[in-house]
Amino acid sequence: MTAPVPDTAAAARLSWIVGDLLPAEVRAALIGPGAPFELVVEPVQGRPHTVFARRAANLRALLDETGMTQPEATFLVDGERRWTFGEAGADIDALAGLLRHRYGIGKGDRVAIVAANSPEYGLLMWATVSIGAVVASLNGWWTGAELRYGIELATPALITGDERRLARLAEIDVPADVPVVGLTELLAEARAASLPPPTTGVEVDVDEDDPAVILFTSGTTGRPKGATLAHRNIVNFASVNRLNAAIGAALAPPDTPAPQFPPASILSSPMFHVSGMLGILLTGPVFGTRLVFPPPGKWDPGRHLAMTEEHRVSTWSGVPTQFWRLLRHPDFPTRDLRSLRNIGSGGATFPPELVRALHEALPWVNLGNGYGMSETVGLGTLNGGPGMLAAPESVGPAQVGTLVEVRDPLGRPLPAGEVGEIHLRNASVFLGYWDDPGATAAVLDDDRWYRTGDFGRVAGGMLHLESRMRDMILRGGENIYPIEIENRLVEHPDIDDAAVIGIDHEELGQDVKAFVVARPGSTLTPAEVQRWAAETLARYKVPAHVAFLDVLPYNDAGKVLKHQLEAGERPT
Repeated sequence: MTAPVPDTAAAARLSWIVGDLLPAEVRAALIGPGAPFELVVEPVQGRPHTVFARRAANLRALLDETGMTQPEATFLVDGERRWTFGEAGADIDALAGLLRHRYGIGKGDRVAIVAANSPEYGLLMWATVSIGAVVASLNGWWTGAELRYGIELATPALITGDERRLARLAEIDVPADVPVVGLTELLAEARAASLPPPTTGVEVDVDEDDPAVILFTSGTTGRPKGATLAHRNIVNFASVNRLNAAIGAALAPPDTPAPQFPPASILSSPMFHVSGMLGILLTGPVFGTRLVFPPPGKWDPGRHLAMTEEHRVSTWSGVPTQFWRLLRHPDFPTRDLRSLRNIGSGGATFPPELVRALHEALPWVNLGNGYGMSETVGLGTLNGGPGMLAAPESVGPAQVGTLVEVRDPLGRPLPAGEVGEIHLRNASVFLGYWDDPGATAAVLDDDRWYRTGDFGRVAGGMLHLESRMRDMILRGGENIYPIEIENRLVEHPDIDDAAVIGIDHEELGQDVKAFVVARPGSTLTPAEVQRWAAETLARYKVPAHVAFLDVLPYNDAGKVLKHQLEAGERPT
């Protein structure tokens, strides 16, 4: 439920208001005293936060109380290979025992993984957090030099991955005392060893505020940092999503038909990114979702459509560019997509035209878009259902337990409607950047407000994104937010993708340049792009320069690497 509320004259601060709008009997049954999702105020890292009274104590407890309730159900699918939840649990325990007893991995030790998505990757993640160790998810696209940096920062006690990526370690000097073992070999060793898992052998006391996962930030500028997430951070996100689902079920009309197919999702987002990680640690176990691994290689819309039909996929997760490509693929009209129930994103704002196109093509599917980041486990705001259709340009109201403020450069809250930097606060805000107190202090204040670096405004009780702070263009005294121009450009039927940056201008300071990916076979010209923009945008926002590219540079999080586009504009 994402009902917006009117703005007040007070500062632009959002908090969760859905609970107050629930019918009294639903509120009491879900979040009242003694209810499954009862909300209380407790200290988190020494500061009061709204949390769930009956939450899992750690990630392994979450797995045991949700995923293990249906041991015969299918959990992981990789080609012809299958794991039920029960079979996955046995492998997780075998791996946990191996880590603990043979490799000497203890609480707080880091296990570095560099690999493409695979069931072995997910099983090892669960085994690692089960014994209180920390998953250090190295970016699978890094070069040897970049891997060296990640390994030096995380100082792992074990390095593992797939053959292709471990080969890059030959380019660097891995510490001699750190074992390097392939993921496939590690699982085979665990199955053969029959060592006791920690739940029946060595007891491990894992506190909810112990670190669980290090996710390396996208590194769109400078070197990536290791965002360190505690068990509590991820469990809280799981609880929020479970409550959202419970509210949806409680408010559904009594004649709502039951889903025709069990939940299933294609795990296409890299597991070293927050959305891929959550697929393994949350979507699968908490909601009993069957996770299907696509074949290795670049994401392909035709293959995605085929897998949706074959595996009766219920949820699509991705970024706007992927959804445009799916809608425009020649196979889209011929594929059976009736199993789809949800389409969601969290990496970028949906252009309003995309929301309209998805709803027209798949009217029975619930559309949703959230705002969050690795540092908040993706938790922040959420727009979905009727709210998404009514205000597609918004990323919605605050989620459960989340506070949102829009502030000026001096850190003062701004009134509703004014653009400023977005700050977030909830129990999923990370512990900090691994071994980097300076970077942590720059974004996390003493009251645990996280400074996002994004521009936005509050309107109608909902958050609206404007741009990354570094992306804003200053042209002749006017502030220009690229996202507004980009949204207009991708509405053109012959434009598949677009990115806008500011380039140097002697008199104006900066001017607007658009990079456009045209549809195959299109004869689009720069002048036509400019005319299209000028139909709805002020003259100063119309791109003065237009360049065509075959593809835009993206990072693993689905964000355009604008610094690469900017680098090409600098004089050599």
